[in-house]
Amino acid sequence: MKNLSPSEFLAGIQNDSDAVLLDVRTPEEYEEKRITGALNIDIYSPDFQSEIEKLDHSKNYYIYCRSGSRSFHAGLYMAQQGFKNIYNLDSGIIGWMYPVERG
Repeated sequence: MKNLSPSEFLAGIQNDSDAVLLDVRTPEEYEEKRITGALNIDIYSPDFQSEIEKLDHSKNYYIYCRSGSRSFHAGLYMAQQGFKNIYNLDSGIIGWMYPVERG
């Protein structure tokens, strides 16, 4: 897993044809604001592990949360499950200065 700055993260999701954007916050946080195109899989959900297992291991996962901590732990779990290309937004969405979706 690699930690990325917001500008590196943005470049990755814009330029990587195999990118999957993953928001591991709660559904309430996700609804409040999110990076456009993000899939929400709540790390606190009892279904988190089974939802991660359904994902395509060949894709490149760009993961974020509020501050970078939950996404870091989600990335560690994904690496243990055999995912190879995992990128964590090191500042989380609080450090994201680019457009977001709301509601």
